[in-house]
Amino acid sequence: MAAIKVHGNLISTATNRVLSTLYEKELEFEFVLVDTRGGEHKKEPFLSLHPFGQIPAFEDGDLKRFESRAVDKYIAYKYADKGTQLICQDSKKMAVILVWMETKAQPWDPAASKLAWEAGNKAIAWHGYRHNKLWRKMKLSWLKFLMYVYEKRLAQSKY
Repeated sequence: MAAIKVHGNLISTATNRVLSTLYEKELEFEFVLVDTRGGEHKKEPFLSLHPFGQIPAFEDGDLKRFESRAVDKYIAYKYADKGTQLICQDSKKMAVILVWMETKAQPWDPAASKLAWEAGNKAIAWHGYRHNKLWRKMKLSWLKFLMYVYEKRLAQSKY
């Protein structure tokens, strides 16, 4: 049995964020499927892992954590010597990387995740749910603007 456990659901972008980091670090882990449709994430024993009842929850031995970005940073630091290097030892370069990580986390992710949920997962989960087309157009316009800013940055730097 692996010391690392990820409790989540593959429909969750946050769960997939943690899984991606574990794969990048080439770590063995156990995936524990959480039945979100059945409300398992809103009951004990899951609430002892994530008090807000959201997925994913993460365990590494006796350490229990939640919030996918915090978990990703923990994995990157604890397992810095494994798999893909995700931490830069140069403090100035790391500061630049962290700014763009936060930029991705704040303006990009809420819009992209909501759009993916409304246009994709919700339609599947709720059997043909239709979203508001004007709302979708606004979200897509915002994401296109953010992509323009990101592409402009990446033309100047690889991070």
